[in-house]
Amino acid sequence: MITAGLLVLRLVLGLTMAAHGAQKLFGWSGGPGLGGFAAVLERLGIRPGRIWALVSAIVEFGGGLLVAAGLVTPIAALVVAGNLLVAILTVHVSKGFWNQAGGFEFPLALLGGMVAVSLVGPGRASLDALLGLALLEPWTWVATAVVVLLGAAATGALPRLRALRRPPLRTV
Repeated sequence: MITAGLLVLRLVLGLTMAAHGAQKLFGWSGGPGLGGFAAVLERLGIRPGRIWALVSAIVEFGGGLLVAAGLVTPIAALVVAGNLLVAILTVHVSKGFWNQAGGFEFPLALLGGMVAVSLVGPGRASLDALLGLALLEPWTWVATAVVVLLGAAATGALPRLRALRRPPLRTV
């Protein structure tokens, strides 16, 4: 039953993230595409918007597919979780908890699921198991978590640091 449960969890989380990334990467299902997503990031102060839009969309799409397939699962799931953390901090937290108001309820649930999958692994019904891939635990997980958290912190801090570097507006 654990194998089946992990498979269902990986498929739902991974394919949900891949679909979300496809909206940003390819403009599928009414998504903004890279140009629209880049413009949103620019408005949020995340620059260069085009590069970060591409990185985020690839993380969501590719990372979601990796999680669904169960390939390099602990790393893929943590990288996706980091992307979700940045989205929560830059877009959703100011809108409160509930998803209907654009809050962080839904991305937080995805983030929690991704962290859980990264901690317990993909299970036997995965490409990791089929290929015999086993990462050095817990060191690989800890190193990945540190890098992801530093990246998320840097992404959140960059707009604020840029604002500090701007010269103050003169008043007449």
